[in-house]
Parts: sequence; C-alpha cells; structure tokens
Amino acid sequence: MAETNVGMGLQAQLEALRQQYIQQLPGKLAAIAATWDQLSTTWDMRTCWTMHRQVHSLAGSGATFGFAALTETARALEHVLQANSECAAVSSTQWAEMSRLLDAVKEAAAAAQSARPRLEESVHEYPIQDEQARRLIFLVEPDAAVGHELAMQISHFSYTVQVFADLADLRAGIAHTRPAAIILDTQLPSDGNRAAFAAIQAAYETPIPVVFVSSQRDLRTRLAAVRANCAAYFVKPVNVGGLIDTLDTLTTQRSPEPYRVLIVDDEPMLAAYYAATLRHAGMHTTTVVDPPQIMQPLEDFRPDLILMDMYMPECTGLELAAVIRQQEAYVSTPIVFLSAETDVAKQLAAMSLGGDDFLTKPIQPDHLISAVTSRVQRSRSLRSFMIRDSLTGLLNHTRTREQINLEVARAKRGYGNLALAMLDIDHFKAVNDTYGHPTGDRVIKSLSRLLQQRLRRTDIVGRYGGEEFAVALLDIDAPSAVKVMNELRAGFAQIRQQSEQSDFFMTFSCGIASLAQYGDANTLMNAADKALYAAKRAGRNRVVLANDLDAAHRASPELAGLHSAAE
Repeated sequence: MAETNVGMGLQAQLEALRQQYIQQLPGKLAAIAATWDQLSTTWDMRTCWTMHRQVHSLAGSGATFGFAALTETARALEHVLQANSECAAVSSTQWAEMSRLLDAVKEAAAAAQSARPRLEESVHEYPIQDEQARRLIFLVEPDAAVGHELAMQISHFSYTVQVFADLADLRAGIAHTRPAAIILDTQLPSDGNRAAFAAIQAAYETPIPVVFVSSQRDLRTRLAAVRANCAAYFVKPVNVGGLIDTLDTLTTQRSPEPYRVLIVDDEPMLAAYYAATLRHAGMHTTTVVDPPQIMQPLEDFRPDLILMDMYMPECTGLELAAVIRQQEAYVSTPIVFLSAETDVAKQLAAMSLGGDDFLTKPIQPDHLISAVTSRVQRSRSLRSFMIRDSLTGLLNHTRTREQINLEVARAKRGYGNLALAMLDIDHFKAVNDTYGHPTGDRVIKSLSRLLQQRLRRTDIVGRYGGEEFAVALLDIDAPSAVKVMNELRAGFAQIRQQSEQSDFFMTFSCGIASLAQYGDANTLMNAADKALYAAKRAGRNRVVLANDLDAAHRASPELAGLHSAAE
C-alpha cells in the first residue's frame, strides 16, 4: 500500500495521498474501460458486478480526496449498474444511459487530474501531553522531616516530588516549571498566604490542581481549603494510598492505552487516508488491503475496532464480518462499516449481520475520529467489567491466563523473549487477622498500583487470585526481569501501610521463569510458580529465578523432593 511520511503533519500527509490518488486515476479509468468493453461485446451479470465494484470504489474515494463531482457521477453510474446487474440483457436505452454516465465519470476524472495541489481545511489538533510533566508534584511542607517522608512515599509510585518550605519557595519553583499538582499544608492559609497562593494560580489560564493536607479535622479549616479551590483534603498522618488515587485522577498519570483500529479496505489510498487521520488523533492503526489476508493481522494486532469497507473483491465486508464473528475472541469487537452505500435497507442489513455502526463515504476526518472514539470507549468500558478485577482494576485470573498464552504464542512466532513473574504478598493472612479485611484490601491495592505505575504499558499485569499476582514482562531476558522485580520488591517494602491501629510495612516474594528456557505457556507458569514457592521457603521477601532453582535441583536432587513436599 502507499506509505506516508509519519514525520509530516496530517495536512501534508493527506495532500500527499491526494496527489498519489490523482496519479492513479488513469489506471482506474483504464480498468473500468476494459470492463465496459467486455460488457459491450457480451452482456454478462458477473462482469456487470465487476464494473459496479470498480465504479463503487471511485464513488467512495473521489469526494474523500476533494473531488465531489467524481463521486457524484460515479455514484449515479453505480446505481444504474446495480439496477441492471440482475438483467439477462439490457435495452438500447439502458446502454445509452450507462454510456452517458461513463462519459460523465471520465470528464470528472479528467478535471480531477488537472487539479492543482491544495491542503484540506485544518483538522482539529490533538495535543500530546508530556509524560514527565504529568509526574511532577510540588509539595509545600514547613516540617522538613514530614515533607521528606511524604515525598519518599509518593515517589515510590513513579512521581517526581519537589519539596518547598513555604509559598515563597513555591513561587520560585513554579516560575521555572509548572507541576502536575500541588500538595499544600494548611498551616499556611492565613489571609496573606491565601492571597499569595491565589496570585500564583492567577498566572495560569488553567489552575494547577491542589491537594490540602492538615492536622486539623474541623469544619473551619476544611472550609478555608474549599474556598482556596482545593481538589481534595487529607488529615495527617496522610493515607498515602488515598493520596496516590487522588493524584492519579488529577494528573491522568497513566494515560489510556491508545485505541487500536484495524482498517480493511481494498482501496490503498483510502486505507492510508483513514490510517493517517486516526494516527493523528493518537490511535494505533494497521491496514489490510487484501481482505482474505485478514486473519494474521487480526490475531497479531488485537484491534479495539475494525473499520471495514462493504464492497471488496473475493469477499464482501458482510461475509468477512460473519467470519470474524464466528470466532469467540472477536465476538465483542466492534465492526464499523465504512462504505459509499447509501441504500438504508442495505445499511440496516449490514448492521444485522454483525456490524455495530455504518458510516457513509466520504467522511470528514473529525467525524471519523469522533465515531471511532465513541465506539471504542463504549466497547472498552463493557469489556472492563468482564476482564478486570473489581478491587484492583487489573486483569482477572481468566483473562490473565489468556493474555499470557497469547503473548507466549506471539513471542514464539517472532522469536522474541518473555519472562513470567508470579508474586505473593508475604504473611498476608496475618494482616487480615490483625487489622481486618479492609486494611488487607488496601495492601493489595497498593501493590497493584505500584505494578501498574512502575511497569511498562506493554507488560501484562493481573491479579491471579487473593494476594497473588502474575506479571508477563515482554521482550526481556531473565537477568533483566530479576532486576526489575527486585526493584519493585524493594520499593514495595518501603511503602508505609496504614490501619486504624498502627502503621506497618509489607513485603512480597516472587518467582520468575523465562520463555527462553521453557517451551510453552503451561510449563512457563508452572516453573514460575515453583520458583515462587522456593522464594517463600527461603525466607520470603526475595526473587527466585526458576533457572537457578532447576540448576540447584540438578546439583542436589534431594531439594527437588523437599520442594515437592512443600507443595
């Protein structure tokens, strides 16, 4: 298919595609003329349908690239061909009508070929937020020891925290960098300090989100915070888990994974046009211009939505949708038909046979982006209830195993690597027995939050059951995986857990197995699980690599018997 320079702006990309489309018009017209010559020699319904599809392609693409007259004339010819497609023979009047419309199509195409380059009207810009800026927090705390401790706790969750002693220091800091949020001690809001803080905020068109912390629980202090437009209020000692939840909400710390759209259209220029438009909105796309080749991209790309033409060679969009719907993995994947078909009855038929929406070509870029976005948002929301754990928001047990199997298969096909880590919180039953289940739930959430924020977006993180978690680290070798998990283990051990009775600290144990040493998903999971048991037996709060465990078993066979007995 035609390629566009991803470094170009969207307008330049669309103009480049428009020029390529103009260059290809003579070939398209020659193909239509050749089919017309066949029909003129011998009328044949199959040949008529071939010409219908060729003209339909022009009707759908012309106006997309700025040639409304080409779409209008091609659509008129398409309707006549469709009306005659079931006829065993056509009259001289019908021949004359088709010939006249074909001449009109040729004239419109000739006008398009002589068109001068031009850029389309500006498309809405979708700003890209800076990840580092979303992680920067300014903390204003007069007590240096308290400020240091709170900053350290927040930093465990991948935030960068700068501590200031007072508003004067804060003003100097903000003069150089705008933070994602400010945490402010309410010892400060005297009338003078409130005015100073208001002056700091007034420098920005969009105020910086502010979280207040205080040793005061009274209504007067809370009212002062509300009048200063605080977003949240925490009483000291601060519940760090709740504070991190608030910061995540205020700063959109972990932005949603980009939408993944699979585009199926036998017209390469249109496929490239839609892909460029959706990429401009921050989506990931892949295109299929040969419909029978859809199965491998479907499995590899795992789309959130399929954008599909209706009329294509070898199989129609309706037939392709039926094939996709027969596979359990894609029953709930939205399929949106994008076609020049204007017959409402046929649009409804397409919807009844597996489609979720129907968009008509030509379509404006912003309309396409809006339609795809709303569909994917609804789909992801529904899927989250089926595949996510309600407490942590991580993948549930069933979905975790499915994803591990998929990633193992993908890694083996691409000769890649993968490491699987199994984690279990140490002495977790004692937490529930001592502090109660709500506190235990907070501990589980703190570890899940740490995993989500410190691991890559591409890694698979799931709650495997109870206090046990599974993490699939993609494209990584065993030593690197051990390093990553040891850093997480050390970070989790420093997080202050809180209950009504007292504060405490927790640890986890971890077992790791690498796909390079284990050939399939089940063996990999069993090896990681055995390594986790070994970490527990060795004293907890440690990471054990299955390869090292196997080597130890080979050196001391009696260890294998001890481990089996432990299970």
